[in-house]
Amino acid sequence: LNISKASTIGTVHIIDPATTARKPVNPGKFLIILVFTFLGAVSSVIFILAKTALIRGVNSAEMLEDIGLNVFSSVPVSLWQHKKHHTGTKSSPTGGLLALENPADCAIEALRNLRTSLHFTMLEAGSKVLMISGASPDVGKTFISSNLAAVITQVGKKVLYIDADMRRGYSHILFNKMNEFGLSDILAGTVEFSSAIHNTAVEGLDIITRGKIPRNPSELLLREECAGLLEWASKKYDVIILDVPPILAVTDAAIIGKYAGVSLLVAKFEMSTVREMESSIQIFARHNISVSGVILNSVINRTSNYYNYGKYAYYKYESASH
Repeated sequence: LNISKASTIGTVHIIDPATTARKPVNPGKFLIILVFTFLGAVSSVIFILAKTALIRGVNSAEMLEDIGLNVFSSVPVSLWQHKKHHTGTKSSPTGGLLALENPADCAIEALRNLRTSLHFTMLEAGSKVLMISGASPDVGKTFISSNLAAVITQVGKKVLYIDADMRRGYSHILFNKMNEFGLSDILAGTVEFSSAIHNTAVEGLDIITRGKIPRNPSELLLREECAGLLEWASKKYDVIILDVPPILAVTDAAIIGKYAGVSLLVAKFEMSTVREMESSIQIFARHNISVSGVILNSVINRTSNYYNYGKYAYYKYESASH
């Protein structure tokens, strides 16, 4: 039986050998790439439109002019300064003025235009005191005021820059000066006016730093030493620039604003809101202080693409114990 089984001839025959196709039947790579490219483009457009719709901040000078505010200048964001100060994971104030390190920057050119506008405004006001504030923290008021002070000196003016933000002021870092004594010490009556003045690397520009952080900054501004300081400085300087805290955070700006002939608010592009600006104007109006205009800071050109520079650092105003 085994011999008979082994001798049996099979009936299966190979008619054609198997062939391999040049292209796989599945998956369809071209179709997959085409479909997902289309879905990616559509989802990107939807994301951009949704993000743009959610932005409630001021994104043009016209938005401020529509509520009756005079926009003195639109200062573009400085790419050069951004690369210098934001190379790490967290930004912090560093020394140096953009007006000195890169005087040809587009932001400094905008401040030169602002200088021209302020010249005639201050002549009409008949005052040498310019106050620069903001609605909320991190709008760039110190950047504007310090670099504007340096720009004004370039036309032969003698300028005194006063860091009136006795809570969070950092002008001593910008100008690389010691902060052993300053405005808070002057108002407390422990330092003479002339003794608290620091000379800077900018010819014609002197500064008064914030001094030691006091327990009661607002109360110090109500003292007669504040008016005495500005009266004394007006006799020795052509322009006095006051860098004051945000009006919606603390009341310091409303107190010191009565000494200023010209008051300006700084609004940050896509960060400050129209409601914040209206509230700030109302607070100043309740204290009989007229805001001359607004400076729109950190303006970003979005004509070619939508981009941003990440989250800005946030800090809170509060009274310090020392």
